[in-house]
Amino acid sequence: MNDKKTNRTFWGVTALAAAGIIAGAVTVAQAAHDEKRMPGLPSIEGHGPITTHTKSPKGHPLDEVISGFEYRTRETQALELDDFQNPGMLAVEQGEELWSKFDGDAGKSCESCHGDASESMKGVGAAMPKWNEGAGKPVNLEMQINLCRTERMGAKPYKFNSGDQKAMVTYVRHQSRGMPVTLDLEKGEMQKWWDQGKDIYYTRYGQLELSCASCHEINYGKYIRADHLSQGQINGFPTYRLKSQGIVLTHARFKGCVRDTRAVPFKPMSDELLALEVYVAWRGTGLSVETPAVRQ
Repeated sequence: MNDKKTNRTFWGVTALAAAGIIAGAVTVAQAAHDEKRMPGLPSIEGHGPITTHTKSPKGHPLDEVISGFEYRTRETQALELDDFQNPGMLAVEQGEELWSKFDGDAGKSCESCHGDASESMKGVGAAMPKWNEGAGKPVNLEMQINLCRTERMGAKPYKFNSGDQKAMVTYVRHQSRGMPVTLDLEKGEMQKWWDQGKDIYYTRYGQLELSCASCHEINYGKYIRADHLSQGQINGFPTYRLKSQGIVLTHARFKGCVRDTRAVPFKPMSDELLALEVYVAWRGTGLSVETPAVRQ
């Protein structure tokens, strides 16, 4: 495993000292996952069962792929499974309004071209990021929505992490809820971006010299302070975080994780975080899209 250091290290704390910090943070005993799991497959009323643990795809470093759903309390799980209680559904409703809203010089809405989102957008979010020949790189939902706005609607792109962007991305990905995450790595140069994302995933960053793998591969199932470490899957994103009481986009969470290592974070929508999104999305292959999931 290429769990290497990087010259982005902040303040130059040694690997030995960082290892001591990690050891002190995650020495709580392994959690009993089987006791946390609900009997059978969790089911969302009106959408049917969702797959929260499945066999890993070929080449995956773990034997089983497990959704972050399995690492939440029963109370948090119940919030996600009930659309009337799930606070993330407010973003879905807002996104539905934006879908049919006319905007831009072309006098179009998303609905003008795509019609009923429940039909035209079904499966789209489950396959993102995907290769875009015109852009010469993969695009995620945020990027694709902005491409549609600027090229087809003559509208301004959504600002990153704006309320409208979060609502629209949540609404579009919500149309794939229950469908398995499946990326096409054979299109264009997707494999090259996957390789770059993998390298970032295993690179140690910051004063604490932590990689994504340090928490989400080596120590998942343990506790760091009061937080139960998951495998770091993104099948539920955009997700509603109880901690921040709002919808969180994938790149915002990536940025927060890098910041927590006490390093200078990559910018949202940068090539680095886009590559990381390609790789991390692939790590969740076979899990159901849960958007909007509810997490701590």
